[in-house]
Amino acid sequence: MILRLLRLYPERFRRDFGDEIAEAYREATEGAGRLARLREGCDIAAHALRLRLRVGSAHRGGRLLAAAAPFVLAAMGARAAFLLASTLNRAHVTGRSDIGGPAGHFLIACDLLTLVGVVVALSGRYALGARSAFAGVAGTSACLLAVSLPGALEMPLEHAAYLAPPLLIATLPLLCPADLRPSHRIGSTAGLVALLIWAPLCVAALALLDADGIAMFPLWRFAVPVAALLVLAGQPALSGVRTAGRFALAVAPFLVLGHFCGVVGEANAVPCLVLLAATGLAVRLWHRGNSGTAGRA
Repeated sequence: MILRLLRLYPERFRRDFGDEIAEAYREATEGAGRLARLREGCDIAAHALRLRLRVGSAHRGGRLLAAAAPFVLAAMGARAAFLLASTLNRAHVTGRSDIGGPAGHFLIACDLLTLVGVVVALSGRYALGARSAFAGVAGTSACLLAVSLPGALEMPLEHAAYLAPPLLIATLPLLCPADLRPSHRIGSTAGLVALLIWAPLCVAALALLDADGIAMFPLWRFAVPVAALLVLAGQPALSGVRTAGRFALAVAPFLVLGHFCGVVGEANAVPCLVLLAATGLAVRLWHRGNSGTAGRA
């Protein structure tokens, strides 16, 4: 197996470091079970893919992805929370607990897995959380494709345009170099469990805000989770956005996924862009102020 995995690497890298990688793999999997060997194999394959795409920690692309990863995860989590809140609100208003039937229940499970994965990743268990979030998004895309398969055969481009962007965005955190992943934010297991309980409760609260006929703008079902997840990502995430390119890659997932949620469109595109421009300027001034303070110290 290790020989097949080594072929994934660029030839020069394989020639220089192939023996070391093979030895590390043998040590890590000696006496290990099938799941552990699979996990090690996936790690090697991901490392090889990052090198071929030039997004390793030594490459500019890798550092760019590492800076954007917390924001990409926050956008994924906000989309999942928005879809969950909208679905639960619709079920509450209509009085139907079986909205969508089995497919609807599967979509709810996938969105919940995505939200939980994002919370786990941002709290510091990055690899597990990012993979879980990706699995949730992939499950959602697969379910939607299966449900609309007859139409997908007639309109493949339209369905691909709808399903592909969220899935592509979900792959970005997986490409983040292992040595540049966000550090632990929540160190204790109790704190992580509290977060995992808090997240679905917040989604349920958002879903019930329309229970008495109060007109709640859909934007808030997206904006509130965004704010909460950015707070969870914390200052370390903000500190990594130091250039215009990093800022652009950090905000793009919010615009794209917000558009797919129906909260970013022609009616509010200009205010959103103005807000983002103001945010970018504020971040730049914040970095400049911190740099000046560090220089005086």
